[in-house]
Amino acid sequence: MDVFPEKKRREIMSRVKNRSTRQELFVRSLLHRLGYRFRLHRSDLPGTPDIVLPKYSTVVFVNGCFWHGHDCPRGKLPESNKDFWAEKIEKNRNRDQQNIETLESLGWQVVVVWTCETASAVKLTALGHRLAEAIGRHRVKGVQTKTRTTIRRR
Repeated sequence: MDVFPEKKRREIMSRVKNRSTRQELFVRSLLHRLGYRFRLHRSDLPGTPDIVLPKYSTVVFVNGCFWHGHDCPRGKLPESNKDFWAEKIEKNRNRDQQNIETLESLGWQVVVVWTCETASAVKLTALGHRLAEAIGRHRVKGVQTKTRTTIRRR
């Protein structure tokens, strides 16, 4: 049973953003500072990736830990209405996996960033290194691209 009346719950849920979230803006800023240029929310790709780097055949999903069932404290199910949330999160996870498999079969490299990875400056630095390594090692048209190892740009 939900702790809020249906009308109040609808109002709360309508305020949850699915684009240009704070965490997504962190990741976009980080990629931009690393020198990468990208497109946003390409609806012609499965799952409408949050960030698309066409030059590197790479897509980035910035997933909310709760909404996509990450195994971290932020991904914990609420105490109320557990059956509903468990089913919803499981459907989200299955859909995410299907989208990843489809994108990979189309030749895209998929990078998933969890919101807990954007929680502090230290984690953002580590994330920057992970993104640069993942994007830099991905082959584009049979050529190995350079790996960028620093966050600073000259």
